[in-house]
Parts: sequence; C-alpha cells; structure tokens
Amino acid sequence: MAFISIYVTHPDLKTAKSITKSLMLDRLIACANFFPIQSTYWWEGKIENTKEYVSILKTKTENWNKVKSVITKIHPYKTPCIIKMEVNANKDYETWINQESK
Repeated sequence: MAFISIYVTHPDLKTAKSITKSLMLDRLIACANFFPIQSTYWWEGKIENTKEYVSILKTKTENWNKVKSVITKIHPYKTPCIIKMEVNANKDYETWINQESK
C-alpha cells in the first residue's frame, strides 16, 4: 500500500502554506512538511541564486494528477517544480496517508 510524496518549490513560506491549505481543504493530501532552501538554477539565460521553500506533500498515488493540476493552476511560478516520488513507509503510516487522502 505505497503512497507518493510530492516535492514542490515555492518563493516563500506564505505561498507554500496557501497552496497546501487548498490541497488540504479538498482532502487531496494527508499532510505536508516545509523547509527553507537555497536554490541555484538557470532561468532565462542566466544563473539565479534564490531563497525558496520546499513543501513535501503526502497523498494516495491516484491523487497525483489532481494535485499536480491544482498546484499548476494556483502556483505563482511560470514553471513550478512539481516532482512525484513513489515511497514506502511503515504500514501504519501508509494506512493513515491513504485514509486521510480523499
């Protein structure tokens, strides 16, 4: 009974929490974690260095397309980072994730 974690980058904690709240209210995810990060990446022909926040969202595998669609619609980035990771965890935690996700 595996589930997925979805890794998403955000410009700030407020945005990360706002997107997460939308997903939580629709019961598309069971929970989320937030981490401050430093990012370096190519953007429009030059190297950028910025502070961002990462959210790690946990949900049922079958919610991937719905979650990705919601994030894409409301995320402020032109090209948001939305990465699906298939994971396995202890049985009780996997059961909880699947019960708490619609």
